[in-house]
Amino acid sequence: MRIVGSGFLAGHLSLIAHRHHDVVVFAAGVSRSGSVSHDGFDREAEAVRRTLDRCRAAGDRLVYFSTASSAVYGPRLRLGTEDGGVAPTSAYGRHKLAMEALISRHGAAHLILRLAYPAGPGQRSHQFLPAMVRQVAGGSVRVSRGARRDLIDVRDVVTIVDALLTAGVSDEVVNVASGFAAPVEDIVRHLEHRLGRVCDKQYADVPPDPPVSIAKLRALAPAVDGLGFHDAYYRAVVDRYLSATAAPADVETLHGTTRRAT
Repeated sequence: MRIVGSGFLAGHLSLIAHRHHDVVVFAAGVSRSGSVSHDGFDREAEAVRRTLDRCRAAGDRLVYFSTASSAVYGPRLRLGTEDGGVAPTSAYGRHKLAMEALISRHGAAHLILRLAYPAGPGQRSHQFLPAMVRQVAGGSVRVSRGARRDLIDVRDVVTIVDALLTAGVSDEVVNVASGFAAPVEDIVRHLEHRLGRVCDKQYADVPPDPPVSIAKLRALAPAVDGLGFHDAYYRAVVDRYLSATAAPADVETLHGTTRRAT
């Protein structure tokens, strides 16, 4: 496996790089869901085109990470499915759909993965869970009431990618998620419990996010059934993230033996 990029996902996927010699993973480009940078979008589009050309010439399969967030599925849909409608709500969502269309039309073998909200060590600070942890640890948090987040451990993402590639899945769009989106308010409450903090909260009402279907993922990669996806899975994701990223002085906090949070 050749990996384009050197960030969070790229680092974790490198653990299975030796298993898939005819695969190129594009794990680079714009990562901020709030981005409106046309220059950034254009740079990613050009990099994707070059990578597609190389894949077609070499007979390799391209794996591209799109998003299963509300940026693509939007609040109007009842369920986010790969073969259903989309309702992008941002420039980032429209860009991701444009990349999907570019890849689908190109002719190179490909696998488009609409990824939910991965969590794990090595994440950039602006991403959802690190940002929430930082706010809760600081004692003040902004809560989008109505918003939901389908958190998925990055190790489970790697397991899923490995299973899909091993099964030879190609020329498909697949949601990679747990299938259970937790209200942001519940995630904040769990973080407060784990960090021993009671935060000041600033609320803003937002349209509810649609749940994401993983029926197609389960059909293509039965190994998903062993990952323990259920409505409380997000708590395990949060706990593993905190354990993996805690400084030595914070370990007692995570085990509930002190009220210290920073």
